Amino acid sequence: MIKVSVMYPNSEGSRFDMAYYLATHIPLVRQKLGAALKGVAVEQGLGGAEPGSPAPYLALGHLLFDSVEAFQTSFAPHAPALLGDIPNFTNTQPTIQISEVKM
Repeated sequence: MIKVSVMYPNSEGSRFDMAYYLATHIPLVRQKLGAALKGVAVEQGLGGAEPGSPAPYLALGHLLFDSVEAFQTSFAPHAPALLGDIPNFTNTQPTIQISEVKM
């Protein structure tokens, strides 16, 4: 199983519209990626390691696929639409990591 994590950094002046992300962006992701997408998880950052410190990320989106190839094949044709929607919910540049799920 492969997990694609999309992490939205928290910095001064950054914004993230979680309502839009959940109601519009994630349904768009599900529709475009279709059956290749095996699961989705969304996290909202609450705080950092030190009490009272800000979360390093405003939000994290995790997408599950059977393989890197399944992700690449399903994502590539829809990249312009999916990436083009990002300014509708955030002004941050996300960091993307592809990982192999071990447990």
